[in-house]
Amino acid sequence: MKLIVKSLFFLTIAILFLFGIGSLISLSISESPNRSVLYAFYAIAMFGDAAVMLFCVLQLNKRKKWIYYLTVLVPCLNIFLTIFDQFGPVDLFFLLLNLITVVFLVIARKEFLPV
Repeated sequence: MKLIVKSLFFLTIAILFLFGIGSLISLSISESPNRSVLYAFYAIAMFGDAAVMLFCVLQLNKRKKWIYYLTVLVPCLNIFLTIFDQFGPVDLFFLLLNLITVVFLVIARKEFLPV
């Protein structure tokens, strides 16, 4: 179960990293200053989210409660924030990926929480 949870996290991290790069590319070709700020914000947010998720998945084996709860909180926030954005097929995929991650985290909680 641990391998599934970690794989889901690494998949999400990779997707966030790719979206962040896409935002940087959009930033570099944008002619509108307002759009440039928006693309920069998205890139920073996606790289930040990926960094927090990477921290969580790398610390998960320490079996500390606060790490486990942070690890559950991050994909829950991703779900929440995805709902309140412009919603399309990519958003649906990202929402489902985070939802599946949370479900597996809850199912495998005994493997990640202290004994």
